[in-house]
Amino acid sequence: MKLKFGNVEENVVTREEFPLEKAREVLKDEVIAVIGYGVQGPGQALNLKDNGFNVIVGQRSGSKTWDKAIADGWVPGETLFEIEEACEKGTILQFLLSDAGQIALWPTVKKHLTPGKALYFSHGFGVTYKEKTGIIPPADVDVILVAPKGSGTSLRRMFVEGRGLNSSYAIYQDATGKAKDRVVALGIGVGSGYLFETDFYREVTSDLTGERGTLMGAIQGIFAAQYEVLRANGHTPSEAFNETVEELTQSLMPLVAENGMDWMYANCSTTAQRGALDWWKPFRDATKPVFEALYNSVKTGQEAQKSIDSNSKADYREKLEAELKELRESEMWQAGAVVRQLRPENN
Repeated sequence: MKLKFGNVEENVVTREEFPLEKAREVLKDEVIAVIGYGVQGPGQALNLKDNGFNVIVGQRSGSKTWDKAIADGWVPGETLFEIEEACEKGTILQFLLSDAGQIALWPTVKKHLTPGKALYFSHGFGVTYKEKTGIIPPADVDVILVAPKGSGTSLRRMFVEGRGLNSSYAIYQDATGKAKDRVVALGIGVGSGYLFETDFYREVTSDLTGERGTLMGAIQGIFAAQYEVLRANGHTPSEAFNETVEELTQSLMPLVAENGMDWMYANCSTTAQRGALDWWKPFRDATKPVFEALYNSVKTGQEAQKSIDSNSKADYREKLEAELKELRESEMWQAGAVVRQLRPENN
């Protein structure tokens, strides 16, 4: 159906117009092979299985993720296979490895993409930057995308709670004439709340910008800046953390999610209203040039190249752990660990 978002009309698919029963009918003869069991794989695979689809998992035996798959109920030789065997058995290959992992495994996956199969992504990176990744699908397979707007952990958690994450969907190549039905059915099957239309390029550029921006990079930077200013002016770690992070994540953001920022503004103190209304535009004006520089870096492929170069190195994991350790051991997040332990639900 078409819905207006502000003044812009967009194509969306809801559960009402494409119910789970229809999705099962569309995919009744398909074998969905989830390749990779790291970030997105577990949530999507388990949701599909619980929704009644024929799902198998492809993962390297002996790895930690192989053991995790077994712990989640996948059975070696029945629903859990080595990657190449899963690729051979599957009619829809959900390519859910990391971007660097996809580059490394592409020759193996490609040789099992026989005519009529579907190649499924949850990120447009590999295909959009094909000159850098070498991921060029054969012309006789469907190439589709469903990108849940959240982590695989959130996708699974919300599914178990009877809720759902919104997802985007895209068709890069329709070789069979069935790509639209396949991608929408898969989007419903993984537990999407609703699906909105995009393309591979727009998905990857918005996603890379969001991860580096308000979803992770910018929010950590803003947290750190406010926390450091409060600490420098004599506020205790617990006070600085509560005013910077805890109140936002535990109190205010849930209200924004439920009702919007205007509602949250209308339902806080008049002093808070005045300050928020006075200061949001200066913050926008200060950060917009940074976002413009970020988007340009994404658009020109610089961010993609940085990711490929960094994530393909043999010592990537060690360097990543060192950077995460810096965050984890910072005073702000050490204070956060104590604050979380003190939440009423944990006592």
